[in-house]
Amino acid sequence: MLDLTQVLAGPYCTMLLADMGADVVKIERPGGDLIRSNPPFVDDSGAEAYGGYFQSVNRGKKSIELNFGDEEDREDFLSLVEEADVLVENYRAGTMEKYDLGYETLTEYNPDLIYSSIRGFGDPRTGETDRQGQPSFDLIAQALGGVMEITGQEDGPPTKVGPGIGDLFTAALNCVGILAAVNHRAQTGEGQYVDTGMYDSMISMTERAIYQQSYTGEAPTRQGNSHPTLFPYDAFETADGYAVIAAFNDRHWSDLCDVMGRADLATEYPTTADRLKNREILRAELEEWAAERETDALVDALEGQVPAAPVQTTEEIFEDPHVHARDMLVTVEQPGSDTDVEIAGSAIKMSKTEPRPRGRAPLLDEHREELLGEEAETTADD
Repeated sequence: MLDLTQVLAGPYCTMLLADMGADVVKIERPGGDLIRSNPPFVDDSGAEAYGGYFQSVNRGKKSIELNFGDEEDREDFLSLVEEADVLVENYRAGTMEKYDLGYETLTEYNPDLIYSSIRGFGDPRTGETDRQGQPSFDLIAQALGGVMEITGQEDGPPTKVGPGIGDLFTAALNCVGILAAVNHRAQTGEGQYVDTGMYDSMISMTERAIYQQSYTGEAPTRQGNSHPTLFPYDAFETADGYAVIAAFNDRHWSDLCDVMGRADLATEYPTTADRLKNREILRAELEEWAAERETDALVDALEGQVPAAPVQTTEEIFEDPHVHARDMLVTVEQPGSDTDVEIAGSAIKMSKTEPRPRGRAPLLDEHREELLGEEAETTADD
C-alpha cells in the first residue's frame, strides 16, 4: 500500500490497515509529513525524530522521501505504483493531476490499482461541487456537518467534539471502502476509485440530526449530555466527579429507582413518554441523589443492574485493568529518547489475524534502500 497522506485523516486510515497487516509505504514530501515536528515529545524535541502526534498514527509503516517535481523521483514513484495494491492520498482535488499522477494515469501503469482519496469535500469523479479544491480540517468538517450545532450545553456556543472526528471517522469509513474494493477486486480482478469526503462523513455520522430534521421539520440543537428521545441518559455531578447513567428503558428505570430508594418515582413515571415529558423534574431528583455520593460508590451501587460508568480521565484509563487486558495501550520505541512511549492499541480484535501496531513510526526516508535499492541520505541517528 502506498500512503501519500499526511496529518491525521489519511495516516489514521492507513494506520488501521497497517495494524491489520498491510505493508504500508509512506511516501513523504521533501522534509516529511507536516506533523513530524508536532509535540508532545518525551524530553528533547531537537533530539527526538518526531513527536507523539506522528508516532501514534504512523506506527508500523515504512518511509521514503520523494519530490514529485523531480523527474527521477517521479520515475521511482511510478515503479512503486506498478507493484502496489492500493494507493491512498489526501491532497486537495487536482493536486496529483498537476504532476500527471492522477488516477487515470496511474491505472495505465497498474490497471488493477485501487486508488483512494480522502478530501474535505470529495472528488469530482464521484460528484462535483463548488467546494472542491477548498482546504478543510477537522474543525471545518465538524462545523459544516452539523456536529458543532448539536454539541455543547444548551446555553453555550456550538462546540467541537474533543477528538478529531472529522478526520478519524472519515478515515474509518475510507478504510471500509478500501477493504470493500479489495474484496471486489478479489472476485472480479477490477480495481477502482474510492473517495471519502470529510463533510460527507460528518453528515453520515450525524444521522440522528438528519432524520430528526426530516421527521419533525425542526433543526436539532445543543442539549448538553442528555439525549433527545431517551431519559435518563445523561451525566450527573457526584461528590467527587461525574458519572453517567443510562436507565432509559422501563426495567432499568425501575432498578434505578430501587437503588435510590424512590419506588414512588417508578410508579409515577412508568413509561418512556412519562419520563421524557417530566425530564426536568426527574433530572433534579437524580442530581440531588448523585451529588450526595462519590463516583465509585454510585457506580458500584448501580453496577450489574443499571448501565452506569465514571467519567474517566486519561490517567484513570491508564490504570484500568480492562484497558490492559484488551491490549489497548501499546509500548513503542521513541527514537532519540531513552524512554519508550505508549500509544493507543487497535480496537479491532480478530481470532485468526489479530490486528496490532507493528512497531514504531518510521524515520524520514528510513526505507529507501529497502524499497528502491538506494542508500538513504538520513540515518537512524539523524
